[in-house]
Amino acid sequence: QVQVVESGGGLVQTGGSLRLSCQVSGLKFDDHAMGWYRQVAGKEREGISCLNWDGTYRYFQPSVRGRFSASRDNAKNTVYLDMSKLTPADTGMYWCASYSLTWCSEASGPVDYWGQGTQVTVSS
Repeated sequence: QVQVVESGGGLVQTGGSLRLSCQVSGLKFDDHAMGWYRQVAGKEREGISCLNWDGTYRYFQPSVRGRFSASRDNAKNTVYLDMSKLTPADTGMYWCASYSLTWCSEASGPVDYWGQGTQVTVSS
């Protein structure tokens, strides 16, 4: 049974930082690109980042580029999203997802498994 479990969300002040983690089990992790998605107020869920199977390709949406970074540790079956310079506009639910391919493009791809999501709230 595949499990995708995010952690690390919470409440942070404007300008602060958070690290989200996403641990995957039940599949061969390095056969899958990974993506980070979020849904903020008034918007549909959108992909904000993706990493290919070994992390050598990383994409970030313009709205988070320069503030967010991502990495993966294939030995730990875990992908990370490091968020900095957070603003209230970043408040929302964040998910990670595995793609059925080893590669991704512009924070999109064929998702095969979703995590349950973790809430990020940035106070002003």
